[in-house]
Amino acid sequence: MKKIYHLGTCNTCQRILKELQPVNDLKLQDIKTKNITESQLNEMKGLAGSYEALFSRRARLYREKGLHEKELSETDYKNLILKHYTFLKRPVIIVNDQIFIGNSKKTAAWAREALQD
Repeated sequence: MKKIYHLGTCNTCQRILKELQPVNDLKLQDIKTKNITESQLNEMKGLAGSYEALFSRRARLYREKGLHEKELSETDYKNLILKHYTFLKRPVIIVNDQIFIGNSKKTAAWAREALQD
């Protein structure tokens, strides 16, 4: 399976998607218009190792809700990601049994390489 969870209004996600093209059999899911399901998040966690690895501390709500001052558990990370799409570090790119999380240049390059195999 080749799937990308992204935010359609995010310029960085759009740039990365453009860099990855063309890719056959690539499924895109805009997390703002189609919420992440619990089973999808559990699949991502299985590949990433933790919900924390999928969690974005750059989300504006992270500071607004004072979460930066709290010690969060794995359950907290999971529930926050399911509650609001901005808490998912994006894009999340799944290529078969590999997961690439975030928008660093290295991560995008590794994902591009995996998608071309």
